[in-house]
Amino acid sequence: MKPVCRPAIVLVLAALILAAACGRTDLSKLEVGDKIVTPSITGADAQKIKIVGSSTVSPFSTAVAEQFGAVSKWPTPVVETTGTGGGFKAFCLGTGPQQPSISNASRPIKDSELALCAGNGISRPIEIRIGYDGIVIANAKAGPDFDITKAQLYRALAKELPDGEGGFKPNPYRTWREVDPSLPDEPILVFGPPPTSGTRDAFVELGMEHGALEDPHMTVLQQLDEDRFLDRAHTIRTDGAWVDFGENDAAVVQALTKTPTAIGILGYSFLEHNSDRVKASLLSGVTPDFEHIKDGDYGLSRMLYFYVKRENLGSVPGIADFAAEFVSDSAMGEDGYLLDKGLIPLTDEDRSTEQAKAAALEAGSED
Repeated sequence: MKPVCRPAIVLVLAALILAAACGRTDLSKLEVGDKIVTPSITGADAQKIKIVGSSTVSPFSTAVAEQFGAVSKWPTPVVETTGTGGGFKAFCLGTGPQQPSISNASRPIKDSELALCAGNGISRPIEIRIGYDGIVIANAKAGPDFDITKAQLYRALAKELPDGEGGFKPNPYRTWREVDPSLPDEPILVFGPPPTSGTRDAFVELGMEHGALEDPHMTVLQQLDEDRFLDRAHTIRTDGAWVDFGENDAAVVQALTKTPTAIGILGYSFLEHNSDRVKASLLSGVTPDFEHIKDGDYGLSRMLYFYVKRENLGSVPGIADFAAEFVSDSAMGEDGYLLDKGLIPLTDEDRSTEQAKAAALEAGSED
């Protein structure tokens, strides 16, 4: 077994996280309990479209915002990366020009988030799909090759595992080879997204939950107590094997290059743009590439979205036009500029459906 110097890793992580935090835009926030307090916005920024949410969707949203600002009569929208969960908290805080009008998301909005919105006078937001993404298990080019299964991910990363006697025990595994002899003899060290991230939500649901069902004890638990099963399957270990790395996939890429024995959880678009530095693991023998993600053959594929606050349509100029630009053929069609950013497009039929939703915003018939 190869040793790993965790103090050095912690110092690297601290420096990278601090650097990532310095990239916040003018919607930086202070969290107080379950509420988010946003600063007062005045002057020219007061009429700009404000967008928060997913770090995975942010590069696409930023590209559309820059194009929109260049070719339309409206100012360039402000895009802030907060993570999907943090984005919905800010989005659901209230209405009006000082509040976010759009929330990017790498998962559908939850019932609890809809309830938060409703409690602040926001009716059900308008959901618009933009394309597909894959959650990639990546490591440095110099690191070992991985071909991993969902069951192995569950056994490596769950906080507690069945003890075989009807109870649970702390996860005993320290190396990948202890999880399965086919895996590299390296310490389990994963740089992953925090609980506010839609990427993490999708990873535990599509990856760990499905992997847990390959354990017969967990299958029985699901049949007896669904809530307890989900809690056990979704809870990631907290003993240092998994490191919450903030809402910045670029920082994860940088950390992986400095720690070749670690793996990171990334969106496909970040792998695409950093293929000179990191490589993807196979998932049950399947490569996370464009075609496999689009066809659903890759087991960690997901849909990406943005949500529009209908109450702001009359008070923030340009929202409908921005939505129309985002779903246009020139942006997310098969030759659209978002494909250069790593977006995996919708089918022509699905794109037409989302274009109709955007057109309804302009026509004032968004219901």
